[in-house]
Amino acid sequence: MTTPAPEGYDPHAYAPFAVTVDLAVFTVREARLHVLLVERGQEPFRGRWALPGGFLLPRESAGDAARRELAEETGLGPDTVGGLHLEQLRTYTDPDRDPRMRVVSVAYAALLPDLPEPRGGGDAASARWWDADADAAGPLAFDHDTILADARDRIGAKLEYSCLATAFCPAEFTLGELQQVYETVWGVELDRPNFRRKVLSAPGFVQPVGGPPRRTGGRGKPAALYRAGDATALHPPLLRPPRTDASPSATEGHDR
Repeated sequence: MTTPAPEGYDPHAYAPFAVTVDLAVFTVREARLHVLLVERGQEPFRGRWALPGGFLLPRESAGDAARRELAEETGLGPDTVGGLHLEQLRTYTDPDRDPRMRVVSVAYAALLPDLPEPRGGGDAASARWWDADADAAGPLAFDHDTILADARDRIGAKLEYSCLATAFCPAEFTLGELQQVYETVWGVELDRPNFRRKVLSAPGFVQPVGGPPRRTGGRGKPAALYRAGDATALHPPLLRPPRTDASPSATEGHDR
């Protein structure tokens, strides 16, 4: 039931504008950070790649709209979309960010493992995972390059203070596999002994698994196995080192 406007209030005294949602969804594939993009099938920016998203319906929350648009434009199933943890990133309000009209966008970010291959749907001609450190997709539509860069920064910070990285490892993993997640997202090389010391000193971050260790595929001795602990936050935080020209992503590409 809609609440009537207060007496004396004229909604037509204010210029109308639309509200949209945009989603920066990341995953780790083949030891590289990837972002989900859709190819726009309509103007404006037809044929350009963009973050999934769209307009809110009249009786819809931003969170509901984000999940609906993600499902419509990528073909991801309801179980996949419904299980996503979407973190609200920020609101983008530049008056000229959309050539059609004044549009305010609520952006979300998510970092998730083992997502299936997407497919285009709705007003998206196609959808695919793109290497987040490559420029192959070209300039994104609207202000989505800015949103993507902001989301990348947020995800990197989440790994410093939360236990999110364990979600991108198998149920049982080695510390080397966990370190690779951090290096992939942060775009830096980490000192192995220092990383191991910090992980094992963080209460509840990981816990050892009983049984034989896993062979690493190299000539070194098998590595011990761990699983995610019961903590959700890291105390103390695992702070990322500054990037240098020797960092892997510094030579292979730059954040957009």
